[in-house]
Amino acid sequence: MTKTIAILGSGFSSLAASCYLAQQGNQVTIYEKNPTIGGRARQFKKDGFTFDMGPSWYWMPDVFERFFQDFNKKPSDYYELIKLNPAYRVYFGINDFISICDNLEDIKSAFEAIEKGSAVKLQKFIDQAKSNYDIAIKDLVYRPGVSPLELVTPQTALKLNQFFSSVSADIRKEFKNEKLIQILEFPVLFLGAKPTKTPSFYNFMNYADFGLGTWHPKTGMHDVVKAMEKLALELGVTIKTNSPVERIIVENKSAIGILINGEIIKADIIVSGADYQHTETLLEKEHRAYSEKYWESRVFAPSSLLFFVGFNKKIENISHHALFFDVDFNQHAADIYDNPKWPKEPLFYANFPSKTDTTAAPDGMESGFFLIPLAPGIEDTPALRFLYFEKIIARFEQLTQQSIKNNIIFKESFCKNDFVTDYNAYKGNAYGMANTLLQTAFLRPKLKSKKVRNLYFTGQLTVPGPGVPPALISGKLTAELIQKSLRS
Repeated sequence: MTKTIAILGSGFSSLAASCYLAQQGNQVTIYEKNPTIGGRARQFKKDGFTFDMGPSWYWMPDVFERFFQDFNKKPSDYYELIKLNPAYRVYFGINDFISICDNLEDIKSAFEAIEKGSAVKLQKFIDQAKSNYDIAIKDLVYRPGVSPLELVTPQTALKLNQFFSSVSADIRKEFKNEKLIQILEFPVLFLGAKPTKTPSFYNFMNYADFGLGTWHPKTGMHDVVKAMEKLALELGVTIKTNSPVERIIVENKSAIGILINGEIIKADIIVSGADYQHTETLLEKEHRAYSEKYWESRVFAPSSLLFFVGFNKKIENISHHALFFDVDFNQHAADIYDNPKWPKEPLFYANFPSKTDTTAAPDGMESGFFLIPLAPGIEDTPALRFLYFEKIIARFEQLTQQSIKNNIIFKESFCKNDFVTDYNAYKGNAYGMANTLLQTAFLRPKLKSKKVRNLYFTGQLTVPGPGVPPALISGKLTAELIQKSLRS
């Protein structure tokens, strides 16, 4: 029987859920509070420059392929992918950087040149990471987090010890050079926690990095949003922007509709891809499954200070993706997770999409995206944003041996306060809830409300976790739970 389904938000998980639910034959409408769709993956354009506002790394291409395959499509039906070489570059000092190439053999050679014997160790490490990837990404993450038994398989039983050790501990057993250690610890930062707090099993992220490579949709990550929007519309989904949901209406412990701009819109089922904590504030207190105390006790992934910068010249000595690890990695991590404060000397990431995509900037110019990870809930002021831009640009100029500050046409910033305003993000988090041992699978907030019938959730604060590929999977899991409930 066809059901009327209202979806809150238009990020990756909402778009994915809408496609699956429409494919099931339901009447699906997405309601987005902002003027454009994509959630954190919105696009920003100014003076001929184009920027992805959020996700900029295209990893785990197989997850995207599996998503489109579910609709007898493939990514290439909608967008072109370019494999980046180098995938990224990591800067440790002046004329001191390591380029991560697009294949494991070249990466092993780079490691061996720095630490003798590390090539063999890296192959062994990546082989184990691939084994974990095959278990996690091809199987476990496609389970809805309903029961702890979902994690019990013959394969995971053999890897039980990996849930009680950390990624950092395992890496440091094998590698001694601090630069190589930081490169290997970097991928798990996408999961939102310190490498010392991330279970060893999550080293599958290293296979995603070195094994599968770093890709770029031809004109940016928003290509994926546009592809999913097109697919959703082809399946009959309706998308309404400028539609902030003010309240979820509950009668007899069942969600029956939403309130938007003072108008009640009835629905048989409601799915929220908006921030989970915010969504529950749209309910009366007795209908909320998680208290403020619960949210306060969770480990959240970082917020970020972002800068979108237009340059009137081409930038030299830089790759599409670049990480600046020329300061204390562990101190910055402590400033995020242990003693939240603005880091004195921040690590930062720079992304120059115009190195790959000629449409990202006018001819002869460059578009630059800079990101500093920060503790969620931190103070955010114009003065602090200015100070930290000055810090990172000075270091960027020094490390890449060039002057660029006087070539800035414009810069726009986006930080904790904007994450709260634009996305209703809890404490202004950028990546959701961290995937620590006690926040994995069935220990994460549930896809299905425990207190309100016909109310479901999807996205980075629920199962399976943060990141774009998990968001696609989350949408599928929620749609499957709804389909199962409709059959029963």
